[in-house]
Amino acid sequence: MNTEGIKIVCQNRKARHQYHIENTVEAGLVLLGPEVKSLREARASLSDGYVGLRYGEAWLHNVHISPYPYAANSVKLDPTRARKLLLSRREIRKLTGKIQERGYTLIPLRIYFKNGKAKVELALAKGKKLYDKRETMRRKTLEREFQKDYKIR
Repeated sequence: MNTEGIKIVCQNRKARHQYHIENTVEAGLVLLGPEVKSLREARASLSDGYVGLRYGEAWLHNVHISPYPYAANSVKLDPTRARKLLLSRREIRKLTGKIQERGYTLIPLRIYFKNGKAKVELALAKGKKLYDKRETMRRKTLEREFQKDYKIR
């Protein structure tokens, strides 16, 4: 991915531990003014976020964007409200077909600004079982020890 003009706001670090990532997709994010200002200050959390597809549209749920403290008093937004994602019809149809397969879900990996526009990186993922998580951790520790021994020699 081209990293020029990209400012990462927040990442879902646990996602790669909890899910097998199959594919990633970039989507635009429909936000209101105070939400954009909060994102620019990196006041967001993706920990429980997921994407729901209904009526041919994609919606981002449970992503917490803190209210902007200096916004006008008349604007009171729910921090975890559903936000519309901007994807083409073809992408939505393709993702809908994959999600209907057993065990697949769409999760947000990170929110970032690309050339001034708010974007979300979505992952088509399948949940890991406990033994898969243990195997991944075991493999990482072995790799870390190998690198440590190799560095000493």
